[in-house]
Amino acid sequence: MRIIAGSWRGRALLTPSGRSIRPTSDRAREALFAILEHGHPPLRGARFLDLFCGTGAVGLEAASRGAAEVWLVDRGREALALAAANLARLGNPAGARLIDGDASRLGPARRAFDLVFLDPPYRSGLALPALAGLAGGWLAPGAGIVVELAAKEDLSLPEGYALEQERRYGAARFAFLRSAG
Repeated sequence: MRIIAGSWRGRALLTPSGRSIRPTSDRAREALFAILEHGHPPLRGARFLDLFCGTGAVGLEAASRGAAEVWLVDRGREALALAAANLARLGNPAGARLIDGDASRLGPARRAFDLVFLDPPYRSGLALPALAGLAGGWLAPGAGIVVELAAKEDLSLPEGYALEQERRYGAARFAFLRSAG
């Protein structure tokens, strides 16, 4: 696994040894960022929130491509250790922050984000509570949200979200949402 583009292009990232963490594939990340870089809000200069961050690869890709601020959130010990090690490999960038927290129970907002990526374990049902939690002030007006799901997994949207498009990449599907708030 590597950073695909931007200031850290080609830099290798550490990957999990077992199956408890499922990183977003390089191919799927490349397709995702091709969309985000040409979308609204713009990725460059954005505040980017990576929930269920695992290795941190998606958030670090966002930072490499110009996101001004990136928060990586996970609660798993292995995920936190991998994300911390990957941050260290990239020199602990100033705009990046690793948070030990439950992405499905965010609580009161500490910051409003322009772009949010959610990658809960497939078929866990955690996307819905995470989306509901984001509505508590975590989203800037017009924020873009991407949820990674298993290709045939259902996604129920709480009030305040609109589905803009879906894309499938192998076993993964990205649901691109817009916050109505």
